[in-house]
Amino acid sequence: MGVNVSPLVFLIVGEPSGDVLGARLMAALKKQTSGRVRFAGIGGALMESEGLAGLFPMSELSLMGLVEILPHIPRLRRRIRETVDRVIKQRPAALVTIDSPGFNFRVAKRLKGQGIPLIHYVAPTVWAWKPQRARKFAGVFDHLLALLPFEPPYFEAEGLPCTFVGHPVVEGISGDGEAFRRRHGISSDETLVCVLPGSRHGETSRLLPVFGEAIAILGKSIKKLRVVAPTLRTVREEVAGAVGGWPVPALVVEEEIDKYGAFAACNVALAASGTVSLELAKAGAPTVIAYKVNPITAWLARRLIKVRFVNLVNIILDRRATPEFLQQDCRPDKLAAAMETLLGDKDARRDQAEAAAQALEKLGQGDPSPSERAAGVILDIIRGRAE
Repeated sequence: MGVNVSPLVFLIVGEPSGDVLGARLMAALKKQTSGRVRFAGIGGALMESEGLAGLFPMSELSLMGLVEILPHIPRLRRRIRETVDRVIKQRPAALVTIDSPGFNFRVAKRLKGQGIPLIHYVAPTVWAWKPQRARKFAGVFDHLLALLPFEPPYFEAEGLPCTFVGHPVVEGISGDGEAFRRRHGISSDETLVCVLPGSRHGETSRLLPVFGEAIAILGKSIKKLRVVAPTLRTVREEVAGAVGGWPVPALVVEEEIDKYGAFAACNVALAASGTVSLELAKAGAPTVIAYKVNPITAWLARRLIKVRFVNLVNIILDRRATPEFLQQDCRPDKLAAAMETLLGDKDARRDQAEAAAQALEKLGQGDPSPSERAAGVILDIIRGRAE
C-alpha cells in the first residue's frame, strides 16, 4: 500500500442501510489490503461482525423526523463531541461517513483542517431538491462517493471531487422463487402478487386501503390470486391486520430470505416508491409503483422537487419504463388495471424487464462491485496522503 503499518479507517453510520454499506465496504477494504487494515467508529451488527469496535450504539443515531429528534438533541450534541474527540485522538488514515448527513456533516465540519481525509459515502440527492447542499458539502468534505451515475457533476461543479461507485442494490442477494413457493405451499398455477406498502406508518396508513381495494378489483378477473406482503417488524402488525381483511389469501413475511424469495416468486408487484423498486427490478418482478402523501406535503413537493419521476428506474432512464401512480392517480382502479396489463401482456413484461436491465447496468451491475470500487477510491486517497 505504500505505508508500513495497517491504516486505520474510521467509519460512521447511523442507520441499518448504512450498516449494510459499511460492512460490504469493510470486507472490500480487507480483501484489497490482504487484511492489512484496521477499523474504528460507529456502526451496527453487520459492521461489528467485520471487525468494527463501536464507539457507541448506532441506534442512538437512527432517528427520523423533528418530533423524534427534539428530545435527543442534548445527547446527540454530546455524541458529536465524543466522536470528534475520538477521531482527533486516533488520527485515522481516513474518516468515512456513510449517509446520515445530519450527524455526519456536523462531525466532519468540526474535523475540517485536522489533516484527516474526509470522505462521504452516499451523495445527498441535490438533483431532486435543495441543490444548494452541493456547495455546503464541498465546503467540508474532501471526496464524495456517489451511488447514481448522474450525481458527480453536481458536486464537481462546486469543486468537490466525486466518484460514481454504483448502487448497493446491484450487489444484493437474489431470492429463490421456487423454494419460496414450496416453503409456503403456493402452487405454480396460483398468481402471486407481492404487496409492499412502505416501511413507515405514514406510508402504510395511506397505501394499505388503496392497495386492498386494488387487490379486490384484480381478484374479480384473476382466479387463484394470492398476496404476499414482505414487511418490517415496525409495521408488521398494521400490515398483517390490513391484509388479513382482504378478499384473497394473504401471507405476511418478515425474514430477509422470504423477502427476496417473494420478489423472485411473484407474478407482479405493487410497491410504494423507494429503494425496493430497484430490488424488484433486480429480481425481475413486473412492478407497479404507487405513492401518496399528505396533500400539503404534495403541494410543497411539487414546488421543491426537480424530477419528473419518483421511481429510480424511470429517473435513471428518463422515461416511464415502470408505471407509477402518484397522489390523485394513486387509485385502486388504475393500480388494478396496470397490474392486470403486466399479468396478461408478455410484451409489457418484456419491455419492463429490458428497461430494468438497462437501469441496473447504469447503476454499476457487474464487476467490480460498488463496494470494491468504493474501497479502491478510499485506498487511493490514503496512498496519496502517505506518499
